[in-house]
Amino acid sequence: MTTDESRLYKTALFLSLFTIFYNILEGIVCIFLGYKDETLTLFGFGVDSLVEVVSGLGIYQMVLRIRKHPDAAVSSFEIRALRITGFGFFVLAAGLLAGIVVNLLEHHKPESTLWGAIISSLSILVMLWLVVSKRKVGRKLNSGAIMADASCSQVCIYMSLVLLVSSALYEFTGFAYADVLGSAGLIWFSVQEGKEALSKAKNRKYTDCCGEDESE
Repeated sequence: MTTDESRLYKTALFLSLFTIFYNILEGIVCIFLGYKDETLTLFGFGVDSLVEVVSGLGIYQMVLRIRKHPDAAVSSFEIRALRITGFGFFVLAAGLLAGIVVNLLEHHKPESTLWGAIISSLSILVMLWLVVSKRKVGRKLNSGAIMADASCSQVCIYMSLVLLVSSALYEFTGFAYADVLGSAGLIWFSVQEGKEALSKAKNRKYTDCCGEDESE
């Protein structure tokens, strides 16, 4: 391995670790503020971030593996991470659906969605930086696995946009169902990511949320 390749893999590992710790912090803050402000979308976004931590650990292990042995088989740790991630997304989707039903029956409205708008805006900026950085490293290493990781961060941008739109809509208009619609958007992404994770675990291919194979 050349000096440049070693440096690039160190950068890839740093980006993976940053993603993990950022999601931990984001998850804790969103769950706390979502509960405090009684906004289901922000709370669900926080749970999603914590589910992504498990996926991030698998991706970190994947980068370690391909740095040492590019042709090595997918490890059991990576497969377990995929399975836990997949089931975690399905549990999140079920919880959000239950929350939507309760909110509709009780005609519940959030106390505020201001924090949802602020956090989602920050998340979009951070994830955009991660996508660009991971793709830059992935292209230089000609690594489909790292490029796939970048695509996973891109899905996080879409989910952040759902939170931003629903939060801003409620904050500026008071539209009663904005939080419910935001939660429904998170359910859709959660189900798609859950299905993809379990499918790849079954086929023993560690990939990103969008299904790009690491061998590409």
